[in-house]
Amino acid sequence: MAQVIVHATVTVDGFIADADGGIDWMFGRPSVPEDGAVVEKVIERIGAVVGGANKTQTIEDGEIPYGGMLKVPVYLMTHSDHEPIERDGVTYTFVVDDIAQAVESAKQAAGEKWVSLLGGSVSRQCLLLGLVDELHLDVAPVLLGEGVSLFAGLGRRIELERVETSAFASESHHRYRVLR
Repeated sequence: MAQVIVHATVTVDGFIADADGGIDWMFGRPSVPEDGAVVEKVIERIGAVVGGANKTQTIEDGEIPYGGMLKVPVYLMTHSDHEPIERDGVTYTFVVDDIAQAVESAKQAAGEKWVSLLGGSVSRQCLLLGLVDELHLDVAPVLLGEGVSLFAGLGRRIELERVETSAFASESHHRYRVLR
């Protein structure tokens, strides 16, 4: 059965985007092949994605999960019905207000691979529902001071067990199991 992971690049102060939603801070740092290998290993294991959407704006604005590198089913949370969209070999299915159903559908589609949760709201909701198995965090050496937080507002303590940690030129990489 598929495992559900939160996979995110975050700042040291826990932000996934700046106050305007920008992610330029993620790019332009020195890199070595080992950094890329960590991320590539995660990407190879992903079989489906669950994220948030503002109707179809996410797709129309080119905010494609993983920059289009993944050709896996994508389930987007929304507040209004919309027919699935197929673009560049990826099917985007819109799920109205039922995140547990979105995760279950993604798990079925992923088979033995991972379901990657994208975005702070989706990640927090799934953590609170007990749907997350692991956190995979790539921490960039920058402090934004404000922005879109991955975990702010979670509102409760969740214990984690460190599974793996590594650091190379540009980021530190952390993998944690969610303890239930």
